[in-house]
Amino acid sequence: MKTVLVSAVALIDVDGRVLLAQRPEGKSMAGLWEFPGGKVERGETPEAALIRELHEELGIGTWASCLAPLTFASHTYEDFHLLMPLFACRKWEGTPEAREGQTLAWARPNQLRDYPMPPADLPLIPILRDWL
Repeated sequence: MKTVLVSAVALIDVDGRVLLAQRPEGKSMAGLWEFPGGKVERGETPEAALIRELHEELGIGTWASCLAPLTFASHTYEDFHLLMPLFACRKWEGTPEAREGQTLAWARPNQLRDYPMPPADLPLIPILRDWL
């Protein structure tokens, strides 16, 4: 079974809210909410992948020094295994905007369970909520 490495981030604003993105129609798991991020390309670090993905998906910039490793998900789907480090980030340049057809929402930590998420993301919620 193939292992896929995906890097994700909990962007945390000054009010302590976390940014979530809803997967657009046409993508696998469309309609589910997730932490922004994406696949780590060959030769990329998880931090470099996040910096690239945040620019492409949300139009914001950040730095590796602003990405704090928080936890990770390890989940087996039907046709692949997902390994997903989750970073926390409180500092970035620009205002997040949906650039790839996704819907964005800022959620308070105690509201994260109100958003339907992929199975791999669910165990991350209590860890993030307790940390915040």
